[in-house]
Amino acid sequence: MLLAAAPIAAGQDIYKCTQGGQVAYTDHPCPNGSGELLHQADDTEIIDRYLRLGQDELAKRYADSHQLEALYQQRLDARQQALDEKAQRQVDEAYAAQQRAEEAQQQALADQAAERDRLQAENQTLRQQNADYQNQLNQPVYNAPPAYWGAPPYPRRHRDRDHDGDHHPPPVSDKPIFHPCKQLAGGRTQC
Repeated sequence: MLLAAAPIAAGQDIYKCTQGGQVAYTDHPCPNGSGELLHQADDTEIIDRYLRLGQDELAKRYADSHQLEALYQQRLDARQQALDEKAQRQVDEAYAAQQRAEEAQQQALADQAAERDRLQAENQTLRQQNADYQNQLNQPVYNAPPAYWGAPPYPRRHRDRDHDGDHHPPPVSDKPIFHPCKQLAGGRTQC
C-alpha cells in the first residue's frame, strides 16, 4: 500500500531536468537521477489537489496510507465550505442581477410613461392652438373702408352748387361696415 502511494505523492513534486542542453520541468523524477527537486509537495497540497480534481477516493487512500485521516477530514471540510461559499456567491450574484433587471424594467416603464405624458400634453397644446386658430378664422374680418367711400363719385364743382342747391352728399358714418369675407389658403382674404 505504501508503494502504491509513493508514485501518487511524487506526482505533486516539481523537478527541473536538463537533457542535451534543454531544460524541462516535470512532476516525475528526472531520468538517470539527475536533475533538481524544486518543490516537494506537502501532504496538504497533495490532498487538496486530489479534492480539487474531484478525485476524492484517491485523496482518501493517500490520507489512509499516511495516517492523515484528521488532515483529510479538515481539507474535505474546507473544500466543502469553499464550495458552499461559491454556491452562495452565485445565488447572491443571480439575485442581484435579477434585482438590477427588475429595476431597469421599472425605469424603462417610468420613462415610457413620462414620454407618453409629455406627448399627450404636447398634443393637447396643439389641439388648443388649432381650436384657437379655427375660432379666429370664423370671426368676421373688419376691413376698414377706403378713405373715398362715402364721398361723391366726382368732385363737386362750383356750378353744381348753383344749379342743384338741395343735393347733399351721403353722410359719413364712424361705425365699421362689415362685409362677408372668407379666409383663403395662404392667409389671403376674399370679400
